[in-house]
Amino acid sequence: MKAESVSIIGGADGPTSVFLAGRTGKRPWKVRIRNWIFRLRRKRIARRIRPHAHTLEETVFFMKKHYGAVEFSGESRIYREQRECLKGSLISRYRPKLLGELSRIPAFSMNDEKSRKEMYDWLQKQSERAAQIPDDLFPMDYHLYQIRTEGGRMEIGIDFRWNVFGISYSGDKKAMKKLKRLSRRLYIYYGVSEDDIKKNSERYSSLLTVLASD
Repeated sequence: MKAESVSIIGGADGPTSVFLAGRTGKRPWKVRIRNWIFRLRRKRIARRIRPHAHTLEETVFFMKKHYGAVEFSGESRIYREQRECLKGSLISRYRPKLLGELSRIPAFSMNDEKSRKEMYDWLQKQSERAAQIPDDLFPMDYHLYQIRTEGGRMEIGIDFRWNVFGISYSGDKKAMKKLKRLSRRLYIYYGVSEDDIKKNSERYSSLLTVLASD
């Protein structure tokens, strides 16, 4: 089975991604056209979004009741890996001083193999440093849920302390279509508040990105 994967991480005040600075070269015209269409779609969808937000607790109840979401054990490997990944991202954003000299992301070039290797090595070091930071210095309330379908699965990571709501899914082509629709339903249910719309919050931006994706 050939698998694909999609991940979008966001929250009311949480990170949507980790951005790497660097020169990537001129983008092919097909990519530029696709990005232009995506921006137009975002603007069109933005005009239709209305405030209708639910809390993370309400969203978890909704996932369990309607889609059979099951929570991973805190001792499972996948839970620990996902938590450490998010922890590094959150610390980099909210408590960068805890990372010392690794708090600032150097500029890497994605066109150069050596630079890409240096980037991966640097990210690994940052992740290891973040993992060593005690929970009392950076507390989290992270939970990981899973929804399985025929040929695929979805993982939903939620941190109640940092207001993070993130979805990733993978599977065969048929499952991916189904999981993509489900992802949109969950993001729509989680929704946005009037304040999110006014402030163009990351929660609002995440919803826009999901709804505007192909």
